[in-house]
Amino acid sequence: MDARWLILADDLTGAADCAIAFRRRGRAAAVIWGETAWDEEVPVLSYDADSRGLAEAAAAQRHAALLQRFHTAGRRLFKKIDSTLRGHPAAEIAATLAPLRAVHGHAFGILAPAFPGTGRTTVDGRVRVGGRPLEDTEVWRRDHRYETAELGAMLATAGLASRVLPLETVRGAGLAGALAEAASVPDRIAVCDAETDDDLSRIAEAGLAMDAAPFFIGSAGLAHALAASAPPQGLDPVRIGPDGRGALFVVGSMADISRAGARRLVAEGAVLHLPVTPHTLLADADGRAGLAAQVAERLAAGGDVLVEIVLAGEPDMSLGLRLAHALADALASVAGEIGALAATGGETAAALLTRLEIRGIHLADEIEPGVSLGLTLGRFSIPIATKAGAFGDADSLVRIRDRLRKARTEGSLT
Repeated sequence: MDARWLILADDLTGAADCAIAFRRRGRAAAVIWGETAWDEEVPVLSYDADSRGLAEAAAAQRHAALLQRFHTAGRRLFKKIDSTLRGHPAAEIAATLAPLRAVHGHAFGILAPAFPGTGRTTVDGRVRVGGRPLEDTEVWRRDHRYETAELGAMLATAGLASRVLPLETVRGAGLAGALAEAASVPDRIAVCDAETDDDLSRIAEAGLAMDAAPFFIGSAGLAHALAASAPPQGLDPVRIGPDGRGALFVVGSMADISRAGARRLVAEGAVLHLPVTPHTLLADADGRAGLAAQVAERLAAGGDVLVEIVLAGEPDMSLGLRLAHALADALASVAGEIGALAATGGETAAALLTRLEIRGIHLADEIEPGVSLGLTLGRFSIPIATKAGAFGDADSLVRIRDRLRKARTEGSLT
């Protein structure tokens, strides 16, 4: 199997961590967003629909329009959803059906959101994180739109029929038959349990072998399984010239693990920590100017800077997008001093890159599960690492710093 792929994602970090699966197997892959022109020759194109913060109807409409713009019969579709069901996955999945029928004459989806490398699994059609029900976790308490993490119930909110294929089916000899039976009902989604990477590999293999090509729905765990179904190819390493400017780290995610990572990075002692409050970002022009001046001075001298949005008490999630754009505006003037960039949280990364007139990422490597490394495309080209806020551990930002430092000093991203 040497298919070309279109990955349609609901946020930037997800678009990157799915596409990097194919880059690691030797397939050229790029992430784009907005009105960026795209190269038909790129085997794996990942588009950030930036739909997680939209209203449900708007998210669905955006996905339908993007499929009409990008999807062709020559590309398989991977619909990336959040592994913890944030955003509007049900409505977005439903919105893909009509455009797919227009291209292929049918639409059958295989949903497997598990990402075992980051502790996300699916058992009995329900999402679990670190072995616990998703409903018992921080991310669900902080940000959820569905009443339950049961995937069939989630799909039903958008009028979608589904059939759960439990672990015994996924691991047994009857998986291909079960998928064929599920596909016999128009517009039905097969919900596949998975606890391990091997489970996902079995799902990918069986789905790719179907006569009527399905579309796949999931996170980076399934993307890695699909990418591994083809023989690895040779691809030249991505290289750049050495750069004496410092790296800018931006932490906008409210996830506890991102905050722990910021504390660990500060404790290492080699980064200037600049916490910034919502008041400064939204109502203090002098404070924003002072922030930019400090960042620019440090980066120009070759030092690393960590800018962290800090909130007191329980975070107000409704401010997330406003804060991301306000921070992007505050940092726009330092663009020429940035030697490398790392951003945690899809909204933060998308807002900052768009404001810096970056329109895409040429992917190079994966630092760890869920953390992609590449070169920016657009106004300038620098190494960039993106990480979903809830992925990784307390040392993830330290590992990202070390990898970006190697890229800047040695000129190699692989």
